[in-house]
Amino acid sequence: MTIYYDDRSVQVTSTVIRVDDRSYPLAEISMVWHRRGSRSWRVLAGRGALGAALAGPLVAAVLGVGLAIWLDRSPTVTIAIVGASVLIGLAVGPVADLLFEFLDRSYARGSRQRELWVRWQGRHVLLLRSGDALRFGQIYRAVQRAVEQAPPPTAARTAARPARGRERRN
Repeated sequence: MTIYYDDRSVQVTSTVIRVDDRSYPLAEISMVWHRRGSRSWRVLAGRGALGAALAGPLVAAVLGVGLAIWLDRSPTVTIAIVGASVLIGLAVGPVADLLFEFLDRSYARGSRQRELWVRWQGRHVLLLRSGDALRFGQIYRAVQRAVEQAPPPTAARTAARPARGRERRN
């Protein structure tokens, strides 16, 4: 038995697909497809907030330098304001690394719900619904590989076999 995918709730092997507590033998699956839902505005807004958070320290640094020049105070006060602004700007490095990691994870998860459907015993069955694009892609590809490697469904095998006594011999 070959295992194509295995996690806490989904297992795809060369003989069966298990999703949570349900099992679907590959011999009874005749078709696999997927559907995409609409975009999640919540996810897109979160990405926008991450982008704004990335720009925040830089904007604060530029505003601090502008404020120091606009106030026209003594050189000591101006240097202190500019120095504090530069330090705030330098905070972008470590903060940006963390925020870019969150942004990267956001794109790996995707902004849509995805559904994995199969035709099992002649019925359309929703196997899985997920908002995690990376995990969904891994599961979908595993199901495709398993179905491609599995022998054809039993009904198709008997229909493809010629009836006895009607075989033509030359």
